[in-house]
Amino acid sequence: MGQLRIGTSGWNYPTGRGTWTGIFYPAADTRPKRFDELVYYAERFDTVEVNSTFYGQPRAEVAASWVRRTPPGFEFSLKLYRKFTHPEMFKQAAVPGLPPGAVPPDVLDELARVTPADLDAFRRGIDPIASAGRLGMLLAQFPPSFKQAPATVAYLEWLLRAFDGYPMAVELRHGSWSDHLAGTLTLLNGFGAAWVQIDEPKFLFSIRQNELPNVPAAYYMRLHGRNAAAWWRHAAAEDRYDYLYSADEMDGFARTIDAAGRLVKKLYVYQNNHFAAKAPANALMLKRRLGLPTPGTYPPAFVERYPELASYVAVATPSPASRTSS
Repeated sequence: MGQLRIGTSGWNYPTGRGTWTGIFYPAADTRPKRFDELVYYAERFDTVEVNSTFYGQPRAEVAASWVRRTPPGFEFSLKLYRKFTHPEMFKQAAVPGLPPGAVPPDVLDELARVTPADLDAFRRGIDPIASAGRLGMLLAQFPPSFKQAPATVAYLEWLLRAFDGYPMAVELRHGSWSDHLAGTLTLLNGFGAAWVQIDEPKFLFSIRQNELPNVPAAYYMRLHGRNAAAWWRHAAAEDRYDYLYSADEMDGFARTIDAAGRLVKKLYVYQNNHFAAKAPANALMLKRRLGLPTPGTYPPAFVERYPELASYVAVATPSPASRTSS
């Protein structure tokens, strides 16, 4: 079995109906002073997929802080900055509050053009993690609109070459990439990049995958949930990820991961169904099925909400303050 790490996509979900506060993390009024969510998370999992590097260029001082606050051996997989993969989203964020058409298209296109300075900034920002040997993989996640075509193939090849030397995982979501399977594999395999295996609701244009590794170095799986009803239409973005995988579904993933682990050196599995701490609950279920330890203690509310966990995780004893307040 290759080296297997299971974690979640992100660790900080402090607000909204899907908050982790009071479920996976202790409630705000029962936390010790200077409670650190990352420290708490890293005592229970050995990897995390970082989302914040998608929304803004990483900063070296922040990355160094993450390294200091986590134990040796803990690894970070980092999502590439959205300018590299989501130019339209980047354009919208670059001119917030302006009406459509207020900025000429050619100006927006120039803003979204990836430059050597952008690449250097990203590399500098993640260097404390990479230099410490704590980098899992870089994740290039493309939108469903990123279709297989000569221009997109050329861009993906350019991007992989730009990050040559880093362990890369590529998430492609449009079915045209699996329709042209041989070409996609030739491209990714040529750079040693893992083709991300994704689980999410399937639509007419969705990619189709066989869950097999494409390179021997690494296997990368992301489980987004299967909330098809809220995938495109939702009151809040977090609603898309309101899905708890069942025991039977977890059994299926465990069999897949076990088989893949016999073919690759490293495996990374991230739960992205983060609504109301369903991601760490499913991650713990998966760890249990694959014989991995489930260390740490957890708030009673977490185990009460996800009762399967009661048989293999330790429940924290409520503090005197919380017992009094209740």
